[in-house]
Amino acid sequence: MFKKYQLLVWYGFSLALLLALLRWMELKYLLYEHAFELYAVFIAVVFLVLGIWLSKKLTRPKVKTAIMEKIIYRDATLPFEINQQMADELGISSREMEVLQLMAGGYSNQEIAAQLFVSPNTVKTHLARLFEKLDVGKRIQAIEKAKRLGLIP
Repeated sequence: MFKKYQLLVWYGFSLALLLALLRWMELKYLLYEHAFELYAVFIAVVFLVLGIWLSKKLTRPKVKTAIMEKIIYRDATLPFEINQQMADELGISSREMEVLQLMAGGYSNQEIAAQLFVSPNTVKTHLARLFEKLDVGKRIQAIEKAKRLGLIP
């Protein structure tokens, strides 16, 4: 059967080889014709990869920081005493201490104002001064720092 179609197979093989040769020559012609563009693309890709690698190297933190949380339990049978010396050093008034204690109790500004018989704007002023004196920006940070300093239980 192969002998019957041998000539046809040789013609097909030679045409395929000729087509491959033409495609190779066409590719070679395209390479010569567009050599500058190909070199520019190659250089752009090299610089892109180099830039990504370099940015990852330069922006990687040199020292790994670890946040450790240490929980200190106090004896619940002993009464809590406010660290008055720390409050005096920070310049926290007694009214600001009341606001801090109510804030730590989970009260909102309106609830604190109702408890202390002042306006909500006065509570906001006290909170702003507390945040400034404790050097914090949020309520939860103020509560955490006040607990660490022994200002609230």
